[in-house]
Amino acid sequence: MINELFSAATTTLIACAALQPDSAAAAEESAANRFMHQADFDQLAARFEDPARAEWQKPEKTIAGLGPLGGKTVADIGAGTGYFSFPIAKQAAKVIAIDIDQRFLDYIAQKKQAQKIGGNIETRLTKPDSSGLKAGEADMVLIVDTYHHIEGRIEYLKKLKTCLRKDGVLVIIDFKKVKTPPGPPVELRVAEEQVESELKSAGFTIVSGHRDLLPYQYIIKAR
Repeated sequence: MINELFSAATTTLIACAALQPDSAAAAEESAANRFMHQADFDQLAARFEDPARAEWQKPEKTIAGLGPLGGKTVADIGAGTGYFSFPIAKQAAKVIAIDIDQRFLDYIAQKKQAQKIGGNIETRLTKPDSSGLKAGEADMVLIVDTYHHIEGRIEYLKKLKTCLRKDGVLVIIDFKKVKTPPGPPVELRVAEEQVESELKSAGFTIVSGHRDLLPYQYIIKAR
């Protein structure tokens, strides 16, 4: 079915420590994960890769807004099907595509092999409470449509901060806390103001916040 999706056509969490992939599946799901998994895997993959997504996700514009990526290691937490991992890999030195669901990582691996792309993408399975990153491993961490899946976010962010290199940047893109055509129920979303408050509580400094660049999502950069 994965190969059929290729021809036809957010979820992670923290600790810069050794990976324990065998325990990921046993971890208790967050409410957002339970909602997402009401759809089966093939439905999720098709939704994430839907060409219509580009109309509101605006991947080229979003990636351009990340700034220069040459020579950098970018961690894509909650990578899913690699929607952002693959285009970022064209510019960055390395992309670490991280997810708590091995099926998504298998999807990325199959796409790499089938399309002969993304040779600098490393897939990494982690646990819901771990980013799967080592200390000082990433120049940039990107979390797209996944922040609302994370529980214990302040502690998660405190640990994630140690995984960034000097002058490293964390970029969070998630759905505005209003009803929009795509996205989870409003009650599962995290407002932009709450995200900024949690970042500050975890020791981050807000670099910028954009609410109007994307129709349904906000973008927050912090370091």
